[in-house]
Amino acid sequence: MAATADHRRARILEVVHELGTVRVADLAARLGMPTVTVRRDVAALAEAGRLRRSHGSVALPEPGTDTPANATGAVGGAGAAALLGSTGQTATGVPDGRGRVIGMLVPAIGSYSDEIIDGARSAATAAGARLVLGISPAGAGDGRGQVARMLESGVDGLLLTPNGLPDGPADGSDWLGGLPVPAVLVERRAAPGSAAAGLDAVGSDHRHGVLLALRHLAGLGHRSVLLAARQDTWTAHEVRAGYADAVRLLGLEPRPALDLHRSGGPPVPTDPERLADRLALAVEEGVRAALVHGDRDAIQLPPLLRARGLRVPEDLALVSYDDAFAALTTPPLTAVAPPRRAVGAVALDLLLRRLGPADLPAHHIGLLPTLAVRSSCGALPGQD
Repeated sequence: MAATADHRRARILEVVHELGTVRVADLAARLGMPTVTVRRDVAALAEAGRLRRSHGSVALPEPGTDTPANATGAVGGAGAAALLGSTGQTATGVPDGRGRVIGMLVPAIGSYSDEIIDGARSAATAAGARLVLGISPAGAGDGRGQVARMLESGVDGLLLTPNGLPDGPADGSDWLGGLPVPAVLVERRAAPGSAAAGLDAVGSDHRHGVLLALRHLAGLGHRSVLLAARQDTWTAHEVRAGYADAVRLLGLEPRPALDLHRSGGPPVPTDPERLADRLALAVEEGVRAALVHGDRDAIQLPPLLRARGLRVPEDLALVSYDDAFAALTTPPLTAVAPPRRAVGAVALDLLLRRLGPADLPAHHIGLLPTLAVRSSCGALPGQD
């Protein structure tokens, strides 16, 4: 039978009384409890003033230190107690992150990651927490080296976007299950059945985003939509899976995807001339609509197609999957917009709640993309 929270916390206090200052990871090993559970209980005990935390370690409060029960100062005493609710929130509903340091691992700096980082940074600032960044570029491993360095620096929790693909080996993410601090996967999910499958995860529901695009094109009368996408990124895999699902659901004619993947080495731009040639050939075969992942490739296509005697949208309705720059071309591109900033903000919010005293179940949160309708698909903005 699982121990109650009160029983677990009583055992934690016993060990800390016995040992004095002790690392949380060592405390968890001594008690035979998951590190995540011990960290959550330690957070609750620290909030109650019964323990003191510092850089991954825990100790008894210094003699004479005020606790929430007897403090009277405006900060850390009655004033702070008035701001915090039972879930560790401020009066505005923002999780309390004062003094927290959050490590964030991203695979690259670019338009997609930048917006996620910005969302997380804004949420951290609002909560009083500090965000530190680690970068694990494609081809540089899964990022555990960067994570180890952030853990050594004393971060309280982690937002993680490790390199890897959905169809990777089930044990490829097992290292994530042994982290000594709470972690939230961002735009990733661990393989089902892996040691990390129970981690919190927040990401865009890219399959829903593709469905929005294809349903819109089907509503305009298209019965065949061509997908052009990479296959060497997590998002591209989800877009491809979403295409297969949407084609089946909407009764569209399935077509093989145009593969924009370049194997080996870091990502490089697609050859736009070659992509335009392949789309022109598809038009000759009767295709009149295409979804291109993402903006970097899609925005180059209208002038290249014009050079081949094809007009957008008259000869080919064009939709981009990204919407970072899609509105800036001629004609402006209809585009699926993943909620990048919201993903970062929600992930940071969830991690701070995980660090608080509340005993939360694991969350797998999928945020829905939106479709910005512009003239490149032959419909008027706002037309569904």
